[in-house]
Amino acid sequence: MSDTHSDQLLSEVAALPQLPGVYRYFDATGAVLYVGKARNLKKRVANYFQKNHAGTRIGHMISKIARMETTVVRSEAEALLLENNLIKTLKPRYNILFRDDKSYPYLKIASHSFPRLAYYRGSVDRKHRYFGPYPSAWAVKESIQLLQKVFKLRTCEDTVYANRTRPCLLYQIKRCTGPCVGYITPEAYAQDVANAEAFLRGDTQAVLSQLEARMTAHAEKLEFEQAAELRNQMSALSRVLHQQSVEIASDKDVDILAVKVQGGKACVNLAMVRGGRHLGDRAYFPVHVEDATQIQYGTQDVEGEEAPGAFAGSVEVQVLEAFIAQHYIDVPVPPTLVLSELVGRELIEAISQQAGTRVTAVFQPREQRRHWLEMAQTNAGLQLARLLAEEGSQQARTRALVDALELAPDELDNFRVECFDISHTAGEATQASCVVFEHHAMQNREYRRYNIDGITPGDDYAAMRQVLHRRYGKLAEAMAAETDAPPAGDAAGAGSDARPGTRGARMPDLVLVDGGKGQVSMAREVFSELGLPLSLIIGVEKGEGRKVGLEELVFADGRDKVYLGRDSAALMLVAQIRDEAHRFAITGMRAKRAKVRVGGSQLEDIPGIGPKRRARLLQRFGGIRGVAAASVEDIASVDGIAFELAEEIYRALH
Repeated sequence: MSDTHSDQLLSEVAALPQLPGVYRYFDATGAVLYVGKARNLKKRVANYFQKNHAGTRIGHMISKIARMETTVVRSEAEALLLENNLIKTLKPRYNILFRDDKSYPYLKIASHSFPRLAYYRGSVDRKHRYFGPYPSAWAVKESIQLLQKVFKLRTCEDTVYANRTRPCLLYQIKRCTGPCVGYITPEAYAQDVANAEAFLRGDTQAVLSQLEARMTAHAEKLEFEQAAELRNQMSALSRVLHQQSVEIASDKDVDILAVKVQGGKACVNLAMVRGGRHLGDRAYFPVHVEDATQIQYGTQDVEGEEAPGAFAGSVEVQVLEAFIAQHYIDVPVPPTLVLSELVGRELIEAISQQAGTRVTAVFQPREQRRHWLEMAQTNAGLQLARLLAEEGSQQARTRALVDALELAPDELDNFRVECFDISHTAGEATQASCVVFEHHAMQNREYRRYNIDGITPGDDYAAMRQVLHRRYGKLAEAMAAETDAPPAGDAAGAGSDARPGTRGARMPDLVLVDGGKGQVSMAREVFSELGLPLSLIIGVEKGEGRKVGLEELVFADGRDKVYLGRDSAALMLVAQIRDEAHRFAITGMRAKRAKVRVGGSQLEDIPGIGPKRRARLLQRFGGIRGVAAASVEDIASVDGIAFELAEEIYRALH
């Protein structure tokens, strides 16, 4: 294997120290292949290059290595944490990787003389009090409803609260005590807030005892109205506790983790218990499972050096360890983890060290914990079965399209379609959209919008010409330069499977344009000028009466039009991609038009404010003037707006 690598790389391997550390492998294009940790860097890394791994996944990966980087650390725990930080940041091709999920939601009790309950997602600060995280928005909102029933805390925005002259409907239905109009004293409201916080922490018996003592004190003073209010509150809390009796347990904060592996895919189901209440669960699906586990198995016999995951006796263990290491980098770890597999002690010690608190991992739990784990295992199996069924149908649709068009992609999983659409209103705010379908799914991170300028308003053909030139012009030049370039030796060979053009660039296997002969003719002209194959271009022409299901496909290379049939899986996929391009173009055009007409650009010019956040702000405050009149705290209360971003918005508008 070493014959395929440069002398410089092999000399770097020979010079490595016998210390703990982390190593990274890169291919000739600079893309990261693999990140690993080692107790002994020299022995671990040398194993890759000294053994014969031909014909295996690890051999395939090693053949691509063109460059290496290493970092020496002080301990195995540091190596493990650094390894998984790098995996999350670099997203290597041959590591088990859990994609970044949206941040978890929290229940927020905002700092105020009369604090409000609020749903919150984003970075937390010390100014307010936060409870969670919760596995879903639904779990937060259910908790808010419980607290409203029992403690009647307000949920209205500060701007609404400050301008009330009479109580709202929530007061009428006994979900709020009316602090906005002075129907409750600050002291009594503060006591309700304290009790709500104790309930969220799981101190329910302490809350009941405190309410009972207060009720008795009022009764002894003949203050029967106040005593009756506390009695009603105790009754409401008791009903809630009775309804939640299945979920309440002695454990306060616990995460339950169950893993299921089948058909080359894996699912980790995370269930959360907070304040003794089971809040629900969330499923995670890692990628690169087969490649990564094969590489780990292939490097577990180094003399004197325990390979990455060497204590892992199964794929399930490796997947679960990868999840724990990557997930708790960004999310607070509770004091107890209930696990379906026995993981390495070093991993638990590492996350304990990072959290600064002792974390206990429980394998083969008993009683309530066992029931929780069984629920999580069942859900992991159900979620994985759903994923496999969906992926099977998605692959069938891709295969149907490939067969119908008589295409021959190198790999069906990497079959890539790019679709273009033009949108405007009477020539105003013309935009082109490009959406991408790959890996049997729409890849929304790769969507692009193009502002079209310098054309006659309403000229869709000119707009299509412009967007295709902008999308493929530089790529065509790069591909032509690669074709003309002489062989570059070993380094070029190592990167031979890199995408043509610049790093990450690639011509699609199919280019769809939303339109018939006219748009296809324009696309054909552009591809002819750029020297690209005309067989890639297909137009989606609306059928008779523009009815869905009657579309015909128009080819740029002269083939006859094709009607796939109303029930064709291939046509359904083409229609889905075409409709997504149209949706994406329409939303972009509307945002651009609104920006021109109402001055919304004041918001969109602020870094971190895109169409979604802008829409939320304008909806919350009724327009740009309302946003400008809002305080930093009011702006930060909008879903998706962190406090730092709220300060940026406030400064930009003042």
